[in-house]
Amino acid sequence: MAVSVIIAGTLALGGCGAAVAKRAADREAVAEASYPPTGRLLRVDGRSIHAHVEGHGPDLVLIHGASGSTRDFTFSFVDRMKGRYRVIAFDRPGLGWSEPLGAEGTSPLVQADLLRKAAAQLGVHRPVVLGHSYGGAVALAWGLRDPGGTAAIVTVSGAAMPWPGGLGPVYAMTASGLGQRALVPLVSAFVSEARADRVVAQIFAPQTPPAGYSEYFGVGLSLRRDTFRENTRQVNGLKPHLRLMQAHYPRLPMPVEILHGDADTIVPHHIHAEPLAKLVPGATLTILPGIGHMPHHSAPDAVAAAIDRAAHRAGLR
Repeated sequence: MAVSVIIAGTLALGGCGAAVAKRAADREAVAEASYPPTGRLLRVDGRSIHAHVEGHGPDLVLIHGASGSTRDFTFSFVDRMKGRYRVIAFDRPGLGWSEPLGAEGTSPLVQADLLRKAAAQLGVHRPVVLGHSYGGAVALAWGLRDPGGTAAIVTVSGAAMPWPGGLGPVYAMTASGLGQRALVPLVSAFVSEARADRVVAQIFAPQTPPAGYSEYFGVGLSLRRDTFRENTRQVNGLKPHLRLMQAHYPRLPMPVEILHGDADTIVPHHIHAEPLAKLVPGATLTILPGIGHMPHHSAPDAVAAAIDRAAHRAGLR
């Protein structure tokens, strides 16, 4: 939704806050009823963490990106991997069906700590940890926090390095006080299905989303007011944490597989993947020609091969 449209809507509906809130709440109820948890709700440090577990074999942890949930992986990628791995897909804190961490939740390190505790409840041992997009930062944080217990790391379109400039006007507006109070409820209440589908298409570009992806993924879960606010807070707060983390990447002792499409305009490979590969001694960089931000859908064989390489290098297979 264009910023100008959001601002106009805020002014026009300034006196209708209760009506907007009711419409948003009604849409949230529909989304939650339509897209319930597909896995287990674990209790970790007093918070609920959603984990979807399938398969047998070495442990493979999947960590989704911004505005995402486990449903991004369970659409098809879990089925691809569960024949040779025990696949554990987590909802990151504050997204999907996992509860937020509060002010500390902007830190990938703190997110990784909580997810590692959840993994311990499931008996996860020396996992390969894969992170997509924002989840790439959490996967790297997982390895930094537990270098001896992490078999390998795979980043897919992973955010790893502080980037130049900002995130654009929409993130800036929704992070503001006005945005949190007024713009977020408006988006939750009124964004159309067609507009949501266009955003999904932009994320997949230059490829197109697989048939049925938008319907399965459940954009309505991401548009819930609390989830929207938390996602905005996490993305806006990520850069300072990456600036601190990058100094420690050379200490990562495990195999690291880095996959990135050279047509990714959301998390550009020359800003994130290439500098990361130079910092990590055990890194292997694979650039996917013509592939955008969603390789686990657009080039799943390449992602599966990277996981297998990581597992083999770690002595798991």
